[in-house]
Amino acid sequence: MEKIHNISIIGSTGSIGTQALEVVDECKNIRVWGLSSYSNIELLEKQIRKYKPKIACVVNEERAKELKIKVRDTDCKIVSSNEGLCEVSTVDEAETVLTAVVGISGLLPTIEAIKKNKNIALANKETLVTGGHIVTKLAKEYGVKLLPVDSEHSAIFQSLEGNRPEDVKRIILTASGGPFFGKTAKDLENVTVEDALNHPNWSMGAKVTIDSSTLVNKGLEVIEAKWLFNVDSDKIKVLIHRQSVIHSMVEYNDNAVIAQLGAPDMKLPIQYAIEYPNRLPMRGNELDFEKYDTLTFNKPDTDTFFALELAMKGAKLGGSLPTVFNSADEAAVDLFLKGKIKYLDISRLIAEAMDEIKNIENPTIEQILQVDKISREFVYSRV
Repeated sequence: MEKIHNISIIGSTGSIGTQALEVVDECKNIRVWGLSSYSNIELLEKQIRKYKPKIACVVNEERAKELKIKVRDTDCKIVSSNEGLCEVSTVDEAETVLTAVVGISGLLPTIEAIKKNKNIALANKETLVTGGHIVTKLAKEYGVKLLPVDSEHSAIFQSLEGNRPEDVKRIILTASGGPFFGKTAKDLENVTVEDALNHPNWSMGAKVTIDSSTLVNKGLEVIEAKWLFNVDSDKIKVLIHRQSVIHSMVEYNDNAVIAQLGAPDMKLPIQYAIEYPNRLPMRGNELDFEKYDTLTFNKPDTDTFFALELAMKGAKLGGSLPTVFNSADEAAVDLFLKGKIKYLDISRLIAEAMDEIKNIENPTIEQILQVDKISREFVYSRV
């Protein structure tokens, strides 16, 4: 008899969450027990009626009240706020929690899920960026798996299978380069929001798409990889790979390089994380090698896209500095999307925050959340 995978999804109405539910539709052996959204109750109502979860959270409390009325004919319990998010991530029946929310809001629900012995399918990189020292220690203590969902980290995870960690020479994270590959700072002075959201290969939410264009996203992935795979940040290299076919690579001491290839599609890493270690058939995302007569690789331009260097600094120094990097970016991207700052101001504001805000070694959860607040306030105060 086929094993049933019982899951809960926080962030079910976002890009990763909706693709995860498409995987649920195709696999037929996945049961959804919890769902959540920040405020998109229209889509969440449809998901509740289709997947019949036991519990659903709307973080926005006013919208949660609206949804409770809309679905009062169902058996689904509606909760709200960050406490509700933790309820969804700890629902008894779920064995695995897919964390697909954006930003530091994923940290506490992930920690609570680990304490309830849930495996984590991690699509929320900020969880490890801000609290990697806490989350990885807890996962080990409770004996739960941290299964990467980001395509790059899934590729590394797959390329490490069957090999010894001590034989790893370096990890090579590939990056598409975003819509502004090859541009100079002068070229980017008057970039619009629409320009920055025009990603060449991937369909993602607005925040992640902007981060991809500045290489902030790749910087966050460097910090995440450090914690996920227990490697020093000096062993992580970023390489621009425009075609997004090679999702990442691992180089070993004997100079062998093992890579994972696939179409630019998130369904494969989502399915692999949920079904691990099994590989189920998947339709519609086959890699057509004949479409690619050339695969190219370039060194990232860290003079123009210096946010990547800021992230490498955060990864090396550790402490609360990665939280400053992440939270300053979240605030700066918010301001850019609202038209209140220019595109190049995003990286500049992150740099200023990292220079000004004191680094705390080995911060507690309370200190992480306080640094997050201070970093956002710092950025907003500059406008």
